[in-house]
Amino acid sequence: MRSTPPLKALPAFEAAMRLGSFTLASRELNVTPGAIGQQIQKLEEWLGVALFVRQIRQLTPTEDGRAYFAQIQPALAELVHASHRIRERRGNGVRLSMPPSFAAKWFAPRMADFLQANPGIALSLSTTTAMVDFELDGVDLAVRHFDGIDTRLSVQRLCDDEARAYCSPAYTKQHRLKRPDDLRAATLLHNTLHPHWAAWLARFSGLDGVRIEATAGIQFDQSLMAIDAAVRAQGVVLTSPLLVETELARGELIEPFDHALALAASYHLVHPATAEPRQAVQSLKAWFTDSITAGRVRRDIP
Repeated sequence: MRSTPPLKALPAFEAAMRLGSFTLASRELNVTPGAIGQQIQKLEEWLGVALFVRQIRQLTPTEDGRAYFAQIQPALAELVHASHRIRERRGNGVRLSMPPSFAAKWFAPRMADFLQANPGIALSLSTTTAMVDFELDGVDLAVRHFDGIDTRLSVQRLCDDEARAYCSPAYTKQHRLKRPDDLRAATLLHNTLHPHWAAWLARFSGLDGVRIEATAGIQFDQSLMAIDAAVRAQGVVLTSPLLVETELARGELIEPFDHALALAASYHLVHPATAEPRQAVQSLKAWFTDSITAGRVRRDIP
């Protein structure tokens, strides 16, 4: 007997287990159902156990089949992921990850500019607030909002961050918001990216802790939802100026108080420290830096 199992049979077995059918497995692998059956029979002969109970129009995994699938499926999945990563790295595809609100509010309006300036680069974008696993998720570059400390990563600061209060002009007029103390009668729109209302009010208002805690509020798990609520005159949002550039330019939001709370967390570009980024990734990093700088210059011009 050979020392290794018939490796060609493993994809056939994995597909048949996952899809519950030789026919569906054959369609996925572009072979005949008979070929799937032959490959699995070879695997069963090598293992010395039955992997399926074959009945008319029914395919039932045996206990050995389920146990074997549970052991080999993660390895096969990693093999597929690793192969895709290598193939993509040979080309100009770049997998990019960033927080959802940053993607929607800052990156999306500018994405076409990057693609137009770099027509040979294909972007694949995923959004998450979690720190990605670069190997497992196949990500080349990520934008992250954190303190910038991670020895496993190459970290490049994009820009500092601060928390500022914004609301619609109508909300400002309705609630007569002239100074931070007036927020005691307002609705505070909280979000997980900038959960700093208590610190902001403690710093800039005369409200004590009890009064701050008693102020009405709504919790959002994404900044873009809290910003949208502020545009709709449902309250006052505390967020980054970077995320409300469009709303401010349109006059949908204003800043009733000129008070900024500096934050320890800021926006960074990160990728594995052990990997030299490909030219396509370097081009994207340079574009991010130039775009952030250009935006900062525009905001500073009176």
